[in-house]
Amino acid sequence: MKIKEKNIQIAMVIITVMMTILRFLLNEKGRVNPDSIRFMRFAHVFPTIDNTTTPLGYPVAVKLFTFLGFDEFWGSKALGIAALLYIVCFCWIKNFYRRGAIMLSALFSFVSLYAYTMSEALFLPFVFLFLYTASQIITGKLGGRKAVFYLSVSLITLYNIRYSALFFMAGTGLYGLLSLRKKYGPVFILSGVIGLVFIAAYKFLFIDYFNQDYVKTFLEVGLHPTSQLLREFFQGLTTSFNPFIHIADPGGGQINFAIYGIGVLNILLLIYLLVKERLTETELFFVVAGSTGILCSYFIQYFYSVNPMDYRIIGPFLVPLWLIYFHRLFKIFGIKTYVISILSILTGMTFTWLSKGNYLENRKAVSGFLKSEKLDKVPLKFYVTKKEEDLNKMKTAELVSTVNADVTFTYKPKDTLQKTTLTWYKVLQKIKIDKNKYQ
Repeated sequence: MKIKEKNIQIAMVIITVMMTILRFLLNEKGRVNPDSIRFMRFAHVFPTIDNTTTPLGYPVAVKLFTFLGFDEFWGSKALGIAALLYIVCFCWIKNFYRRGAIMLSALFSFVSLYAYTMSEALFLPFVFLFLYTASQIITGKLGGRKAVFYLSVSLITLYNIRYSALFFMAGTGLYGLLSLRKKYGPVFILSGVIGLVFIAAYKFLFIDYFNQDYVKTFLEVGLHPTSQLLREFFQGLTTSFNPFIHIADPGGGQINFAIYGIGVLNILLLIYLLVKERLTETELFFVVAGSTGILCSYFIQYFYSVNPMDYRIIGPFLVPLWLIYFHRLFKIFGIKTYVISILSILTGMTFTWLSKGNYLENRKAVSGFLKSEKLDKVPLKFYVTKKEEDLNKMKTAELVSTVNADVTFTYKPKDTLQKTTLTWYKVLQKIKIDKNKYQ
């Protein structure tokens, strides 16, 4: 590797880490959402099982970071940065899509994932391990029982972080069927089946034990019309494949045509690059695994209540496609390909700065309020209505949870009479929050 390129890579990694830190510090609530509240509370009360809506993997990982002196919020951020560095170091040592891993991590959408208090931050390193294990099997460097064991373990590990790993299992089994006549075909089929058996056991032995109504609560046929899902599928796919801006303007406007347009052009270029040159067996697996994950993420919405498809939902399934994409571009443009990620970093810096809030200032205000009310170390409830339309009220709860992780939502008005129940009005009566301008 030329010294010039090595310097570019080192600089990009350093800047990416800095951008990840700025991404949550220059946010009014530190890059958390309602799901983050559940994750941090789960980590706080573990080994008590708080809920089965999420697997144990991410909350337990956050809990481990608290033993290093972090609270749940800062532990989640340290985990995100550690995940980023692990991916880069792993791909560097193993010489596994080294360039692609550095470029992918520098994309603004992935910077946002590393900075988020969400399970995708932990999920991504294990996606790379899964892809690496599969490539070792396909190239003949890993075979027999060891191949089945390592591939199965990687799939099961992914499932213990995010339930959507089920889609990687489906992609693994499908690739095995497509490669049935090849030596490694049965390995992929068997590993996929072992993964499905684990899911069945997990459901009956863990989920049903703590929540027998889980399936009844979350499975409902006909949740959304196809017209809505197709529109959201287009928007989610094009914004996720836009290397510069991964979130459309919710208010609409002409700017969205440009955002979607860049994504469409990028998808068309990816398809052209895939068709232009014959796929290797490893690349074929990447395409099958990634495409299966994206399609399953779409169809699951018909009967499972999830957020509309976006960069966070399908980001992990785009990883294998991005790796092929960058690999092909490097064959054509060489080190000039780094310009894509460099421009993405610059765009991210601009967006982050223009929309900045001040998390540290807000945290200081909330921390002072909770300590003065002696609520910083006790279980809290936060009152919201079931048809909450004012997102600012939810944002206040999210901000509070970054200081005291033991926060639970309540929908009962009578709970507001309790001192340990907070409301949007009670908090903002005592403190002022610095808000993001465009988020």
